[in-house]
Amino acid sequence: MPKRYLNIDWNDFRYVLAIARRGTVSSAAKYLGVDHATVVRRISRLERDLSAKLFDRRKTGYVLTEAGRRIAESAESIESTVIADQSVVGDSRAHLSGAVRIGAPDGFGSTFLAPRLVHFADQHPDLEIQLVATAHVFSLSQREADIAIGLTLPKEGRIVGRKLIDYRLQLYASPTYLARHKPIRRREDLLTHRFVGYIDDLLYTPELAYLPQISSKIRASFCSANIIAQFNATVAGYGLAVLPCFMAEGRRDLVPVLPNNASIMRSFWLLMHADSKDLARIRAVADYIYTVTEQHRALFDPRA
Repeated sequence: MPKRYLNIDWNDFRYVLAIARRGTVSSAAKYLGVDHATVVRRISRLERDLSAKLFDRRKTGYVLTEAGRRIAESAESIESTVIADQSVVGDSRAHLSGAVRIGAPDGFGSTFLAPRLVHFADQHPDLEIQLVATAHVFSLSQREADIAIGLTLPKEGRIVGRKLIDYRLQLYASPTYLARHKPIRRREDLLTHRFVGYIDDLLYTPELAYLPQISSKIRASFCSANIIAQFNATVAGYGLAVLPCFMAEGRRDLVPVLPNNASIMRSFWLLMHADSKDLARIRAVADYIYTVTEQHRALFDPRA
């Protein structure tokens, strides 16, 4: 007996995706340019054709069921294929929608990435950019982020990554601090000075243990798990700190200390989950982050 295929209108998948992304029928209808009744009718028809409930109707909005989640994933894959084909054949700018969550270290996310994502967001008004800039190892497998900026390339899991950029860190202090304390001409002079740094037992990755690489004999007496707090304490004149050049270089309120004898190199990696890396919205944001970072390479290593 020949296999029976369902007569499904694939355009109905767009309605599933619109509700999943916007949470309510009204918002989905407004986005799709149709009325409320049309959205309800299309979803009901698709549920009937599939013999599956796709949404739980709640007072706060529509929530995907397990079957609905699978259909939404299929719909997003279809959308990504259409956008990719449109871009190749028509050479037109892709219309992106949905949400993309980016997990990034606090310094890179807040000072470099945030202001530069504004341009991308302006180009894609239907795309929701979620930037989580905090000192944290983001789990892509648990969907804590769609894109993560990490300090290492994970050795396990279905994670796809490429090096984003190498960056330099340097000892800095404020001019007011240096004017009030003994001059620093060599590493041994550092032992008489105060330092700002991380809280040792709150380091989320060993790559952040900067001070021991400068000298095993120095300890931070002003500590924070947040690099921006360390930055501000250093600017305020508390002491010396190891700071990324992309945050500190060129500022009048910070001065490099022992620039030829006290610097560290680290790397940022751009990471995505293998299951979602080819989705159009995620791929577009990842490509933009890579491109805009490459355009400012000199900011990350002024000596290069």
